Amino acid sequence: MNLDYLHTFREVAKWNSFTKAGEMLGYAQSSVTTQIKKLEEEFGVILFERWGGKIKLTSAGIELLEYANKIVSLIDEAKQSLSEQADLAGSLSIGTIESVAGFYLPPYLQAFKQRYPRVNLLLQQNICNRLVKGVKEGKYDLAIILDEKREDPDLNVTVIKQEPLVLVAKPDHHLAQLDKVDIRMLSDEKLIVTEQGCSYREVIGNLYRNHSIRFEYTIELGSIEAIKRCVAYGLGIAFLPLMAVETELAKGSLVRIFLPEADMRLSLQLIYHRKKWLSQSMKQLTSLLVKEI
Repeated sequence: MNLDYLHTFREVAKWNSFTKAGEMLGYAQSSVTTQIKKLEEEFGVILFERWGGKIKLTSAGIELLEYANKIVSLIDEAKQSLSEQADLAGSLSIGTIESVAGFYLPPYLQAFKQRYPRVNLLLQQNICNRLVKGVKEGKYDLAIILDEKREDPDLNVTVIKQEPLVLVAKPDHHLAQLDKVDIRMLSDEKLIVTEQGCSYREVIGNLYRNHSIRFEYTIELGSIEAIKRCVAYGLGIAFLPLMAVETELAKGSLVRIFLPEADMRLSLQLIYHRKKWLSQSMKQLTSLLVKEI
């Protein structure tokens, strides 16, 4: 079987479009169609069906996609292993969330690149649940997530550290003027939150519910930087990882509001699949990230 056909199949499945797959691979649509037909003939199944003017994978297509991902992953591992000589080379696909990518990883990535300049680091951001799914499916070599402790038989999980989740506000906010803030005082405050599915948004929601406070928000944003700017302009208060607001707290553009009833901490975790073959570059990066544990 021509492995190029599997690459084409994965690309069509990714975009749910023969045309888009052809554009991304540099093929004419007719060539993409021919390759998919050859795969269907090879396996004796239909891989795609049309639905409302679009295409989607059949059950057989979904099953083949799982095998195709494994095959391509194994080929990539073989290429990388054989290409690594005295100096580390190849690439690493790393999944993480915005706060970790922007406020934790940079010094570690800098140190790694200084030691191993020939290794390409492909950093991709997403929410934690999708990152975990991506690790299981082979989309990422590893992921660094900020979430409650993960327990999963398919994953190797290492907790790097505990990260406080802190409440921040504009310096002249009325809560910042109080000597003591009771969590029930938050019931009338305008809350700015991260996007749906974000791990610490769920933690905050649980905090509110546990104290019988109605969880309502005034603004929802998918960017930590945008949330901080909105808080600084007095549009509301927000719970964010301490690592994401340390600079603003030091400068005084934001202040931390201490809540005795809400000592919230999330686990910064490095995860990869238990069956994942560890290249030398991956071993070196994971060692660098967990060296202080």
